Amino acid sequence: MASWSEFAADEPRLADGIRVLLQQYGPGFGYLATVRADGGPRVHPVSPVITDEGLFCFIIDSPKRRDLERDGRYALHSFPPEESDDEAYVAGHAWPVTDPVQVARLAQSARAEPQVDWRLFEFTVDVAMLTRREQHAAGVPGVAPSRPAVRVWLDPQAPPAPAAPVAVPQTRPARRSRDVQCTAA
Repeated sequence: MASWSEFAADEPRLADGIRVLLQQYGPGFGYLATVRADGGPRVHPVSPVITDEGLFCFIIDSPKRRDLERDGRYALHSFPPEESDDEAYVAGHAWPVTDPVQVARLAQSARAEPQVDWRLFEFTVDVAMLTRREQHAAGVPGVAPSRPAVRVWLDPQAPPAPAAPVAVPQTRPARRSRDVQCTAA
């Protein structure tokens, strides 16, 4: 698992393109996907913090924080720009930052509210992707849109993916009702 800094040193132009999309509206803004206890996905908007030290996120007490504490797998996707369909994506594992000096420094630089029950996580990078779509021909009659330019980086130190694909059930399971307790995001 590579840190953001290791990824950025290996692929600086790709890392910069991803950073620009995540920070296009000022502070970081994206969608964080986590894994619920039942294995399903959960998606929430977050404000990632990218520094020379790494990729971080302050997560308040919420289902997404409990997801990260239980199963650190995550995916982070940029918010779409207004002028294009470009997109950035990183995925890996999130780890709580326990060094109080680093937490205090990042909290001060990111202006994290001290009275809020948040926890700082560092996100490692197993995969990073940047997709750019040309916009100059979009909507022009008679001009076919070109294929998007996609750049992907895979952590060379990451363990290999499983060789066999996961089996997909051929039938839909029967529906079961259950009581659901609503909690705040």
